[in-house]
Amino acid sequence: MCGRYVSTRRPQNLAKLFNAAEWSPTEALAPNWNVAPTDDEWAVLERTPPGESPAAASRELRPLRWGVVPSWAKEAKIGARMIDARVETVHEKPAFRRAFVKRRCLLPADGFFEWQPGTDPATGKARKQPYFIHPVDDQVMAPAGLYEYWRDPAVPQHDDPAAWLMTCTIITTEATDAGGHVHPRMPLALTQDHYDAWLDPTHHDADELRALLGQPADGHLDTRPVSTAVNSVRNNGPHLLDAVSP
Repeated sequence: MCGRYVSTRRPQNLAKLFNAAEWSPTEALAPNWNVAPTDDEWAVLERTPPGESPAAASRELRPLRWGVVPSWAKEAKIGARMIDARVETVHEKPAFRRAFVKRRCLLPADGFFEWQPGTDPATGKARKQPYFIHPVDDQVMAPAGLYEYWRDPAVPQHDDPAAWLMTCTIITTEATDAGGHVHPRMPLALTQDHYDAWLDPTHHDADELRALLGQPADGHLDTRPVSTAVNSVRNNGPHLLDAVSP
C-alpha cells in the first residue's frame, strides 16, 4: 500500500468540504506533496467532549501523526510500522479492533504514490517506477482511517498535552481502476454518502461498519509516472507530481 501521499488543500477548504465545525489555526499544516509515515496529516473525526452526552459530539479537522500507536504499546516508534490496516482483517487485529468500533476518521488526500517494479532500459538493472494515483476529476479523496490515543509514560503529568499522542492509520483494499496496474493495494476511499455513518462515534456495530467499506467503484482514478525524486522524504513540492517518461 502507499507509503507516501499528497495533501495540499487549505484547512479552511477541508473544514468546509467535510462539514467540520472545529479546527484550530494554531494547528495548521503546510501543503505537503510527499507525506511520509510519522508525518502529521489532516484527519476528520467526531468526538464527544468529556462528561457530555453523545448528542454533543462535534466534527473536527485536526492533524494526527501517520502510523497508529496502540494504547498498549510500550514505545511510540511502533507506529512507523502501522501506517495501514487491511479492510479484510481490520476489525479483528489487536492493534486496530478497538479503534474500528470507537475511533474512526477520514484522511483527506489529493492522491497517493505507488511504485511499480521494472527494469531500467539504460542499465538493465531492476528499478521501481513511482506513479501518482489520483481522482480523475482532481477532487479530494477521503480514505477511511482509524485513530488512537497513546499515553507517553515519560511525561509524568497526566493532564499535560505532551503526555498524549494522537495517531492514525489508513484502511486499504484491493486496488481497482488504473491503480490496480501499478500495485495490488490502495487506500479505501469512502463516498460522501457514507461519511456520516463512518464518523458517528455512537455507531459500534462492526458488521454495519464493515458494510460501509465496500469495493470502490471502477473508473475514478488516473495514474501518471513521476520522478524518482519522490523516493526521498527530503524532497517536496509540486514538481513531484510532474509526469515523466516511465
